Amino acid sequence: MHDLKTIREITGATGADLTDELLAGQEPVVLRGLAADWPFVAAGRKSSADARAYLKGLYNGSEVIVSHAGPEAGGKPFYKEDMSGLNFDYKRIKLDKFLDLLERHEEEADAPFLYVGSTAIGDCLPAFSDENSVPLGDRRYIESIWIGNRTHISAHYDLADNVACVAAGRRRFTLFPPDQLPNLYVGPLDFTPAGQPVSMVDLHAPDFEKFPRYREALAAAQTAELEAGDAIFIPSMWWHAVDGLAAFNVLVNYWWRQSPAFMGPPNNALQLALLALRDLPPEQKKVWQQIFNHYVFENTDETSAHIPERGRGVLGPMTDENARRIRAFLLNGLNR
Repeated sequence: MHDLKTIREITGATGADLTDELLAGQEPVVLRGLAADWPFVAAGRKSSADARAYLKGLYNGSEVIVSHAGPEAGGKPFYKEDMSGLNFDYKRIKLDKFLDLLERHEEEADAPFLYVGSTAIGDCLPAFSDENSVPLGDRRYIESIWIGNRTHISAHYDLADNVACVAAGRRRFTLFPPDQLPNLYVGPLDFTPAGQPVSMVDLHAPDFEKFPRYREALAAAQTAELEAGDAIFIPSMWWHAVDGLAAFNVLVNYWWRQSPAFMGPPNNALQLALLALRDLPPEQKKVWQQIFNHYVFENTDETSAHIPERGRGVLGPMTDENARRIRAFLLNGLNR
């Protein structure tokens, strides 16, 4: 690995460290020991067999989606060389069968890529959270589990804020601030390995001739290795690459948004902007940039103060009613 800056740490972290200030902040933080008292963490510290037995004891029999590829993938779900497709496949199997599959290949140096990603814990392990959880107050979060062997997940961002707990094994997190987008050489927006755009640069063997600005990204990067029981807070929109370093790894994470549920994903606006704005003549693009700044990015109370309150429509506070009005307007326009 490159000589990167270390992510700030809180040692001996407890739920009391999950303050509103930290969880609404824009700085990543490693929370050493946050999940150290989880019964599942204790099982995994004994052995991977004990960890698998713990999960099987809570399993409700539902199927999970497994990403898989041969050893040639090197544990990295990515694109084929010619971008004609992805270098891995999906299949649905029972979770206990997947755990058996991991065990079968655990001692192999050249093991296939096997990964259950972003699976809602309540769908397959409904009682897991009764004994293994972190206190996030009244935040409406999504709780997911990630299980696999040695993996290398390319740098990507998530819209949600994220507390991720290493529950078994070891993981390395490498983070890039949101402003490094131009230096990460991001791939397609609509054809992605797992739903989010990813950096096309191999973190472990970057081709600086092909991707020269990646040196700047690495200069801004931060990294940390987490053991079982450790956690990390990753703010919204921070790019992060994640390496599973053990033959058996389990991650539990919690996602939430700092916005009302009726607000749509900003990526929808990006896709519409590509459709309606990107290829306008340069002078018209400048005008629309000013319009977006006025109504969106630099919006203040004065933006619509000259309009009587009852007549402000979508320029008023973004309520559920206004959100429905905007969606209806968009659907009407897109269906023409």
